[in-house]
Amino acid sequence: MTLNINGDLFLKMLESGANNLSNKHHEINALNVFPVPDGDTGTNMNLTFTNGLSEARKIVSSNIGDVSKTLSRGLLMGARGNSGVILSQIFRGFAQSVESLKEADLKAIANAFQNGKTVAYKAVMRPVEGTILTVLRESAQAAYDWTLLNQSATLEEYFEVLLAEANKSLEHTPELLPVLKEVGVVDSGGAGYVAVIEGFLSALKGEIIEAHEVSEDLASAGANMESDEFGYCTEFIVQLDPNASRYDEQTFRSELESLGNSIVVVTDEDLVKVHVHTLKPGNALNLGQRYGEFLKLKIENMTEQHHTIMESDVPHATKPVAKEHSKYAIVSVAAGDGIVELFNELRAEYIISGGQTMNPSTEDFIEMINTIDADHIIVLPNNSNIIMAAKQAQDLLEDKDIRVLETKSIPQGLAACVMFNPEVDIDENIQEMVEAIQHTKTGQVTYAIKDTVFDSIEIKANDFMGILEKDIVVSGQDKQEITKRLIDQLIDDDSALVTLLAGEDTTEDQLNDLVAYIESTFDVEVEAHFGDQPVYAYIIGVE
Repeated sequence: MTLNINGDLFLKMLESGANNLSNKHHEINALNVFPVPDGDTGTNMNLTFTNGLSEARKIVSSNIGDVSKTLSRGLLMGARGNSGVILSQIFRGFAQSVESLKEADLKAIANAFQNGKTVAYKAVMRPVEGTILTVLRESAQAAYDWTLLNQSATLEEYFEVLLAEANKSLEHTPELLPVLKEVGVVDSGGAGYVAVIEGFLSALKGEIIEAHEVSEDLASAGANMESDEFGYCTEFIVQLDPNASRYDEQTFRSELESLGNSIVVVTDEDLVKVHVHTLKPGNALNLGQRYGEFLKLKIENMTEQHHTIMESDVPHATKPVAKEHSKYAIVSVAAGDGIVELFNELRAEYIISGGQTMNPSTEDFIEMINTIDADHIIVLPNNSNIIMAAKQAQDLLEDKDIRVLETKSIPQGLAACVMFNPEVDIDENIQEMVEAIQHTKTGQVTYAIKDTVFDSIEIKANDFMGILEKDIVVSGQDKQEITKRLIDQLIDDDSALVTLLAGEDTTEDQLNDLVAYIESTFDVEVEAHFGDQPVYAYIIGVE
């Protein structure tokens, strides 16, 4: 029976909540509405919360106020993706409410979650119901109302009510967001929040949830690592041996699962593309080589990329050589050598590696911006799931003039850079850049990771999908045909310029085929580049 929570007990609750979120983050990723290989809500929340826990562990205090304050700072700095930012704001409000307390009783905890709800809602410009915000609001309010009638209740009883109401709200999210109902899933961010609360309650009952065990050899290899996602991002393409009839995708995937996580396996005729996060990249390569010869491989040490927490293909800032003071600096998020080169040519000299599947943290933006000596700093997130982290960095760096433009795609970022003029004042620049963003449409082509139905379009695993802004509009097995059908919907009578960015697995012949199709079908100018971006075979901008 618990009547008060001090810093020591709260830290145990954080450990249990973090472990439960870590154990379930793949399930949470799978709740992504789009069947694309970047359903990373669980990963973002996991990385965010683990960073907060890592900081909270450093505090030498038994006061819940001190522990909460340190947790909040760690969450703010480590926040990735919209779900991670919202999670950080929940516990920012929580910390504000208990900051002066050594111990928190029932009333204080109920008030803290209510304040967490208030702060989280304020952080989102246009809150959408049927998301983590709804689950937070409804559960916090219901549990608070319950405490008014049960003022002598224990904290275990409070968290049982909070969890029950959160699960009830989570199950109702498909009724509030039609797209969830169509796909048959609940909100992924809400599921992550529920996982944290489950961990809290379990710890209060004296049953701290442990992180899933790894095999003995993996445990020894990762002795200094705090999670199963820390290690090496390993990617390779294997051309199957014609005589390798023993190859079976499901068996191969199962073998990789014994070595790591964040696994993507795509088989296309005689080619197999693999992405895996593992502590033993050599073992993963040995598995692949059993079936054929490598055409391409890449291994990145994620420990070196970031020194605070586990990393899941985590982006990082590419710090330039220190430059002299300047009037302007443009910071852009980008992935792919060709895309980075395009931004550099358009005066965006400061690049944070990231994008789809790789959402930079608030700290990544802060570290980059702190290297810059400029009067005005313009930030281009180039992804709707990165904007909140960029704005959080802007809020934390109040002494600098930072302008975050809400670019939701690479084409929007490039269009904004084209309109940048170093000779005019900041307000005129922002106006011109925003207008360019508003007049740029984006299409993307990638592959499906599961069978589903979206907006009445039946999608099969490994099909190619054409995505127009936020909607999947075409799907099928032929990448080139799907891309042409997407282009047909992107280009209209007002279109003047089409920019094609080919991904890392697209050939020159395939790119030339699309250029020829556009030039023969539409009266527009075409610019084609090898962007070398991962995940997306084509990114298409239309202005």
